[in-house]
Amino acid sequence: MHLLVTGGAGYIGSHAVRLFRDRGHDVTVFDNLIFGRRWAVPEELLVVGDLGDAKALDGVFRRKAVDAVVHFAAFTYVGESVKDPAKYYRNNTVDALGLLDACRRYDVRKFVFSSTAAVYGVPERVPIDEGCAQQPINPYGRSKLAVEWMLDDFATAYGMSFAALRYFNAAGAHPSGEIGENHDPESHLIPLVLFAALGLRPHVEMFGTDYPTRDGSCIRDYIHVVDLAEAHLLAVEKLGPNDRWKMNLGTGQGYSVREVIDSCRRISGKPIDVKESPRREGDPPELVAAADVARKTLGWKPRYAELDAIVETAWRWHAGKWLDVRNRSD
Repeated sequence: MHLLVTGGAGYIGSHAVRLFRDRGHDVTVFDNLIFGRRWAVPEELLVVGDLGDAKALDGVFRRKAVDAVVHFAAFTYVGESVKDPAKYYRNNTVDALGLLDACRRYDVRKFVFSSTAAVYGVPERVPIDEGCAQQPINPYGRSKLAVEWMLDDFATAYGMSFAALRYFNAAGAHPSGEIGENHDPESHLIPLVLFAALGLRPHVEMFGTDYPTRDGSCIRDYIHVVDLAEAHLLAVEKLGPNDRWKMNLGTGQGYSVREVIDSCRRISGKPIDVKESPRREGDPPELVAAADVARKTLGWKPRYAELDAIVETAWRWHAGKWLDVRNRSD
């Protein structure tokens, strides 16, 4: 298949692009490089453009017939979404509508969407299954849920099939050490802890030590980026004409902030200072996925089920590449 991958030069997108090509698919990457990196994908695959530019988008669809779209492009900072919701609705929701309209114009009927566990908000039960109420508590989550609603409506009206993949905490790096997490600013826990191990930060900050969890810190489900890529591949390959899939991607195993820090100490062999701070508003005590739907529908099973295995790939990336990557120009 020829796959159009939006946001394909970003963290998760670049891992998916590598896997798609390894499995024999033709790929075009469309990315505005706000968060994506040129070096993360082969130059010949990359078209630099913005989803809000209908002419640029039409040009991509006209170059070569597209069999399916895999849509990663989005802004993902929860705090920023609260301060500037217009930015998130415009980029995540309005631009997704433009992309769906382009799919209609060029008769592309298969769409795989990078959704998020943020659509659940504070969950009514843990582990979180797809039957839990979708009640996002921030504009980021609402901007993603709105796209899921659009996909339902487009499927009904225009015969589009889709998979909305709601994943939990993406983590880790490609086992080759050639690509990995490179956010600016960085907000994910594992790289922040590893930055402290590398001496790039004086300490790691732990927000909240009095949660009703086994050690008082928040618990999250960490899913390896390569496992996420595999799920997107299976979804695009298995998606049939009338399918409407909404499914969680996670390991079903939760780890606390303290356990993540301990894992980073073990893997890096470095001391890591911790600063304990008050809870952040809106942080639920525990977010763990029930991913039975993905397992049954896609035959998907995470290969990196243990935290240390995930952290080891992240450490290899950050220790071996971070200082060099940070100095590269886009």
